[in-house]
Amino acid sequence: MSAIDFKRLTSHCKEYGFIFQSSEIYDGLAAVYDYGPNGVELKKNIESYWWKSMVQMHDNIVGIDSAIFMHPKVWKASGHVDAFNDPLVDNKDSNRRYRADQLIEGYCEKIEAKITKDVTKAAKRFGDDFDEKQFRETNQRIIDRQAKIDDVLGRMNNFLKEENMEGLKALIEELEIACPESGSRNWTDVRQFNLMFSTQLGNIAGEEGKLYLRPETAQGIFTNFLNVQKTSRQKIPFGIAQIGKAFRNEIIARQFTFRMREFHQMEMQFFVRPGEDAKWYDYWKNTRLEWHKAIGSSAEKLRFHDHDNLAHYANAAVDIEFDFPFGFRELEGIHSRTDFDLSSHQELSGKKLQYFDPEINENYVPYVVETSIGLDRMILSQMANALCDETVPDAKGKESTRTVLKLHPSLAPNKCAILPLLKNHEGLVTMGKDVFNQFKTSFNTIYDEKDAIGRRYRRQDAIGTPFCLTIDHQSLEDQTVTLRNRDDLTQVRISIEEAKAKVNSNIEFPL
Repeated sequence: MSAIDFKRLTSHCKEYGFIFQSSEIYDGLAAVYDYGPNGVELKKNIESYWWKSMVQMHDNIVGIDSAIFMHPKVWKASGHVDAFNDPLVDNKDSNRRYRADQLIEGYCEKIEAKITKDVTKAAKRFGDDFDEKQFRETNQRIIDRQAKIDDVLGRMNNFLKEENMEGLKALIEELEIACPESGSRNWTDVRQFNLMFSTQLGNIAGEEGKLYLRPETAQGIFTNFLNVQKTSRQKIPFGIAQIGKAFRNEIIARQFTFRMREFHQMEMQFFVRPGEDAKWYDYWKNTRLEWHKAIGSSAEKLRFHDHDNLAHYANAAVDIEFDFPFGFRELEGIHSRTDFDLSSHQELSGKKLQYFDPEINENYVPYVVETSIGLDRMILSQMANALCDETVPDAKGKESTRTVLKLHPSLAPNKCAILPLLKNHEGLVTMGKDVFNQFKTSFNTIYDEKDAIGRRYRRQDAIGTPFCLTIDHQSLEDQTVTLRNRDDLTQVRISIEEAKAKVNSNIEFPL
């Protein structure tokens, strides 16, 4: 089995109806994408999995759906108006714009790649006796390279924390970082750029009518904190979950759907007593990692990355990173937000956002632990994790290569494909459509009669369908069918009802 490179992954997403470039007939709109017939089903299934595991399986977490437009003071209180910025730098020769921190991180990633290469070579040389931890701690070349990475990232994070744009530029020049496109080192000064999209409210011109497209979904939860707590009669600790769109004016949008200007977030804000935030931070950090593993992401492709440069609202933050085809990147964030958000809204609005705790007979502003995952990144991670080439025997017993999307069955766009052996045989087609009508009320089912049966199997493998049900001449005689498993290619002859029950038993969410 071999993984698919990033170029083939993006090509597969289009060819098989998962993801399309938005407005493609007009040459597209950068960093904006549409979900096709299979992509929208995968998206809905991931949403359902998150919602069921987060809301349905907890008696102290409820959901809301807040509006995209909010009062502009919301974003003043949250800090987005003043602090939601990226440090940007232009190359004067190529006229290309980059994020200064990403250029520096790219420099460090090249050093990390050299370390990985040395480790891989050593592992091959020493075989089963190889101790990677000891090798990393004793090999002087690796020690020096790691020290360089730590020094560069440490200085960069200090500059970001201090909003020292001159320091960032000086670091780029010191490291002799060149423009990836032109190779030029002729850089402008680094400057801050606010990422929020703005629009106008009705016919009111100027700052008074200025609205923002929300850059995150969390603030709608905070402004509704008391409404939700009182109407749902929740007691602390409790959480509020939301799935919705957010918008960021990303200047450096790249890597397909990893960084988009219009995207979906799945967020949960968990309200706790002051002083208990560290306990719940650890709980949600570990709980969320297990959620990713349960759906099929291997432990080797997931890791924690603690934030060195904390956001203005946080006292602790960690990312769950996934090993995308372009390296480990953030998939989900867990943040201990203290009481910053509720206190800021309370101060600017003049309305109390406090909770009366009957157990300790005290009013207080709750602390918050946040879990936030990008739905689009989650889709991309699942596609990258599941798509592979593997060698399998063909109908004649010879080896052939198939491309298969090994999604967890609960996430697959279609759970079962109904395949009459011949499309021109009235009895097979009629029975096939009857079975399709029986199955479609229980789970997503697809009917396919075009091409030879082998090609249809391969097509269903490529879109991740976990089961194929074939109707042949024997089916007309005894009402049995052949059920094929996508992953191990086993085929069993069973009744229609048994086939339906078998599919049903294998497509449940791992809750």
